[in-house]
Amino acid sequence: MWRRPGKYAPRRNGGDGEVEVFVVDEQSDHVLDMARWQKLATDVLVAERVTGQSELTVIFADETAMAELNSQFMGKQGPTDVLAFPIDAIEASRTPGPGALSFGPTKKPIDVHDHPLLLGDVVICPAVASRQASTHAGDFESEIALLLVHGILHVLGNDHDTPEAQAAMWALERKHLEGLFWRGPAPANFRHVPETTS
Repeated sequence: MWRRPGKYAPRRNGGDGEVEVFVVDEQSDHVLDMARWQKLATDVLVAERVTGQSELTVIFADETAMAELNSQFMGKQGPTDVLAFPIDAIEASRTPGPGALSFGPTKKPIDVHDHPLLLGDVVICPAVASRQASTHAGDFESEIALLLVHGILHVLGNDHDTPEAQAAMWALERKHLEGLFWRGPAPANFRHVPETTS
């Protein structure tokens, strides 16, 4: 799982507008109900108090593309199950270098709330999800749901780099899965195990 070094907390309000999730299927190994995953992603963002004009992209990728991303961003070989790419909102007024904006007597500061909040991307590999589902989330649909929730939580600044953070993140995953996906307690075959690729 890719994550920005150090702790960060991206803003969660995009100003006037609505939360939007764009879902892209760039694989052909598994038939996916795109509307279902778009709704789950939207529901998780709303439950996490993301408001206003905010955007998240969810990409379902094949193993070749996932292996390339895993190599490029994680330095690891082979495809992984999920990668998260958060985009922190950067105030244009604080951007250093020759492209930095300056403010004179006639220029007003840029209000970042006038622009969509770009949360980031979550990339999931259904082929890997399918292989690990029986020993992880229990079944393919639950595995995709778990990976989606997991990726979104990373985009929103959650991590599992300490035992305490891991316990908190896993509890949050279970809460969202039980409340928004299963609509009840986790199935008996749900086993959340540590990722082998993070």
